[in-house]
Amino acid sequence: MFEIGASLREARTRQGLDFNEMEHRTKVRAKYLRALEDEQFRVLPGHTYIKGFLRTYADALGLDGQLYVDEYNSRFVVGEDDQPVRMRRVPQARQRKERRESRLVVLALASIAVVTALVIAAWKFGATDEPQVRGVNAPAGVASPTVTVVVRGARGASYMEVRLGSRAGTPIYRGTLERGQRRAFTRPKLFVSLASPANVEVVVDGKRASVPASGELVATAKPAPSP
Repeated sequence: MFEIGASLREARTRQGLDFNEMEHRTKVRAKYLRALEDEQFRVLPGHTYIKGFLRTYADALGLDGQLYVDEYNSRFVVGEDDQPVRMRRVPQARQRKERRESRLVVLALASIAVVTALVIAAWKFGATDEPQVRGVNAPAGVASPTVTVVVRGARGASYMEVRLGSRAGTPIYRGTLERGQRRAFTRPKLFVSLASPANVEVVVDGKRASVPASGELVATAKPAPSP
């Protein structure tokens, strides 16, 4: 058993993220994310929404969303199905209303599933190369040189951030690299920041690189040979 809200809050603050950023990532309103962290589940629409929001929020923070859903089920849902059901007639107007609400719930769940899939895909394939733009930094018909950085969780997990060019560059990846996981990035110049550099191995263009104790590493493509 673990504290659902405290765990989510710790993961968010450790990564330096605010509710506005998480609302943009998850497409879940910030007030609902805050309620999850405070474990104020009564202000949320219901079990179905809560579990969907929990999964999406946890996955967006690099956590195991199913683990949070299982913990919520064990504490707040299990046993409710054992209650006796009292049969009663339901007016037709109410039946129509309940059918409409059911359809809305199905649509909401489908939307949550799509958002979750997009978040997972973005994290999983965040290192995918972008198309090279010809004629900008190199002569027309000649591709700009690139450097490939491969980071592997060799001895444990580490939060990692990869930016274009420098510490102030555009971020292309943020997340926790678990032990055994591997991420590869190919760009003209990369800035890599590791929270726990001792836990990972870094390979630059096929050669193992030494990571400073600061956990920051800059990799630059070698100049293309002259024709």
